[in-house]
Amino acid sequence: MEAKQQGLLETRPLQEVDEDAVLDIDLGNTVSEEERELMEMELAKLEEEILTLKQVLTAKEKHHAELKVKLGISPLSEFKQNFNKSWHDMQTSTAYKKTQETISNAGQMASMAFSNVGSAISRKIGDMRSSTSFKSFEEKVENTVSTLKSKVGASSNSGGSFEDVLSSTANASSQDLPGCPNPAAGSEPQC
Repeated sequence: MEAKQQGLLETRPLQEVDEDAVLDIDLGNTVSEEERELMEMELAKLEEEILTLKQVLTAKEKHHAELKVKLGISPLSEFKQNFNKSWHDMQTSTAYKKTQETISNAGQMASMAFSNVGSAISRKIGDMRSSTSFKSFEEKVENTVSTLKSKVGASSNSGGSFEDVLSSTANASSQDLPGCPNPAAGSEPQC
């Protein structure tokens, strides 16, 4: 056959190659026939041992499962046991102990901070109660309560209704307020 040339590629028909000839060529391995037979025997022996070990392992796993069933060990109880062991191991680790100590210290610091805030609030309320504005307000509330008590007590003796006492107390309170004009008779205070 004639070779045709197309550009850089040359085309020619594929030749059949003898597969046995390719297998016989061993480029990197110069093993004698005797060594090859020994290796093949050793390989067969290893494969047989592996098969035997797999069978032994399967039998032991079966026996293991039977013993667990007889002892009443279920997968759930095994899981709980493994979990408890892991939890115990974690609690005894140094990282867990350090974390627990850090959290404890943070809790103590937060407790002290809340205590300080509570003390500051108590102190501010005490300061506020001792101020003149608060004392004036407190006196007005006490006067209004005592006036209301006296009018309720007086009206219950005179037979007046509770609404009458409230309206008269409201009128009296508005007259007591500084800067508030006295309302006309029968009208509501405008302060």
